[in-house]
Amino acid sequence: MNLAAAHAPPAAQDRLAVYALRAPVPARGGAFHLSPLERVHLVKQGMPARTVQDMSVAMGLSREQFMRVTGLARSTVERKIAARRALSSDESEKLVGLSRLIGQVDAMVRESGDPAPDFDAARWFAGWMAEPVAALGGLRPQELLDTADGREALGTLLLQMKSGVYA
Repeated sequence: MNLAAAHAPPAAQDRLAVYALRAPVPARGGAFHLSPLERVHLVKQGMPARTVQDMSVAMGLSREQFMRVTGLARSTVERKIAARRALSSDESEKLVGLSRLIGQVDAMVRESGDPAPDFDAARWFAGWMAEPVAALGGLRPQELLDTADGREALGTLLLQMKSGVYA
């Protein structure tokens, strides 16, 4: 190992790449731009409990409503916020997954050409998740946010919307 590598920021390595570990802004969809290894690290280290506050404010939701749709236990999260503790891996994974979806929406809009300067992906997602979606059999996206498979289904639906497969 050379001297520069010894003083480099922490990184996760695999045979093909090196991923610098950096802190995203979850409320703004920052997890979308992280590599899978970076997201794993973020989940395992535990998100700060105050991230629940940040994300609920960014989405324009009450903290109670945010915890309900993400499947987080209110009393547990409130206790961790008060104690300034980190969330568990399971709790963190829900926030990272939601952040990925918000980031996906933001990237889709920015890639579409000329996004409105005041477009807010977190607020758009909050509105979208509350309405029934025909492609989900009439379910509201918020009914799927509490499971990994549900968040994956929402990510797939967003990709379909981008490509025009489902409008």
